[in-house]
Amino acid sequence: MYLLFFMMWIIFNGKFTWEIAAFGAALSGVMYWFICKFMNYKPSMDILVCRKLFGFLHYLFVLVKEIVKANATVIGMIFTSKYELEPVIVRFSTGLRSKFARVILANSITLTPGTITVSMVDGEYIVHCLDKSLAEGLDHCVFVELLEKLERVDEK
Repeated sequence: MYLLFFMMWIIFNGKFTWEIAAFGAALSGVMYWFICKFMNYKPSMDILVCRKLFGFLHYLFVLVKEIVKANATVIGMIFTSKYELEPVIVRFSTGLRSKFARVILANSITLTPGTITVSMVDGEYIVHCLDKSLAEGLDHCVFVELLEKLERVDEK
């Protein structure tokens, strides 16, 4: 968190001098002390954030890749006149424990073209799919696997 404060200081100043860096380092130290003392922040949370950072970046990369793949699939469905779309509503549950992970999964499904999360209650999802081929394997998709892996990082 200290490094985040310091980097934000440097970025918002717009230029780098040793005076600005020294003042920013001192100010960042005061802010870090403040959040540790009054906002119940612990330095161990910095370690957890660093361990999760690469997992989140990997998740974002996979999300963008899946959005591009789904776009190509939906465009193919639209331009192929011989293909008859069969919309379907799918209900499934996952083993995700945290509400944050469940919401991220619901939003990832909705961001992917051809699928919309209609409802999410206590880990049970109702998803509308443009075609039944898009509904296959939703409960064990790559998003679920990556989010479960991120949740396991919390346990370590």
